[in-house]
Amino acid sequence: MQLYLPIADLPVNVLLILAMGAAVGFVSGMFGVGGGFLMTPLLIFVGISPAVSVASVASHIAASSFSGALSYWRRRAIDPALAAVLLTGGIAGTALGVWVFTVLRNLGQLDLTIALSYVILLTGVGGAMFWEGLRAFVRLRRGAPVTFRRPGSHSWVHGLPLKMRFKRSKIYLSVIPVVAVGLLIGFIGAVMGIGGSFILIPILIYWLRIPTSTVIGTSMVLTLVTMVIATLLHAVTNHLVDAVLALILMIGGVTGAQFGARAGQKIRGEHLRLLLGLLILAVGIRFAAQLVIQPDDLFTIRDLTGGGGS
Repeated sequence: MQLYLPIADLPVNVLLILAMGAAVGFVSGMFGVGGGFLMTPLLIFVGISPAVSVASVASHIAASSFSGALSYWRRRAIDPALAAVLLTGGIAGTALGVWVFTVLRNLGQLDLTIALSYVILLTGVGGAMFWEGLRAFVRLRRGAPVTFRRPGSHSWVHGLPLKMRFKRSKIYLSVIPVVAVGLLIGFIGAVMGIGGSFILIPILIYWLRIPTSTVIGTSMVLTLVTMVIATLLHAVTNHLVDAVLALILMIGGVTGAQFGARAGQKIRGEHLRLLLGLLILAVGIRFAAQLVIQPDDLFTIRDLTGGGGS
């Protein structure tokens, strides 16, 4: 069943796009990530331009995050205070990211920037998460305890001023690194069309030492708000949000996220980190291969004069 996308300017198979949205929504709910790191490359792989993919996927990420966040809220697995501080930086970062996106598009460097950013970010983060997850899995199989918050293991970050007590997470931490992290995630999300949770979650767990029990749900709140803002800004400033594509992705994403959130509650944290790292790494490698594979058509001939004769 073919459907024409007005902004993307090409026909697509509705069932294929719907299935992609549901699959990525499932991943989003299961791992607590926005899913944009997977959805944006998939749309690019099926022929949709990077600019339209980034702008349109933001709404899909928001829908999936809302569905998943609702599930975690019911389980009291969201820290409202931590989410509010993260959003302080996240909203500013999103606005800055949309501005940079517009500048790169006007310079004609947007597509290359998006592609290179995905290769570097996904392979780096995915490789690191996969290695850490594998080490934790091996320690677990050997019967060794797996600890992520050792007493006295706080870094210089925990000595910064302007500290605030986050009761739900049971941690006393400066708001400075939290705002900075939100700013980074909002910026990356707006430029690359990703929720950024696959970066946010490791930072909150390993760097800021926030308990895993509240990290996933809280990250979804940040993703939800920043992606809603990114969608609105992209629609107003760049006119690249394809409403038809976004609607199909949202329908599939909301459905898949509910099942993914239930599945994620039944899998050990070590296994989740291992699987998420492997998935991110695989997408990064696939994107790198897409850049270096020689195309079937090395060049095209276009008539720029508008005439057909000599």
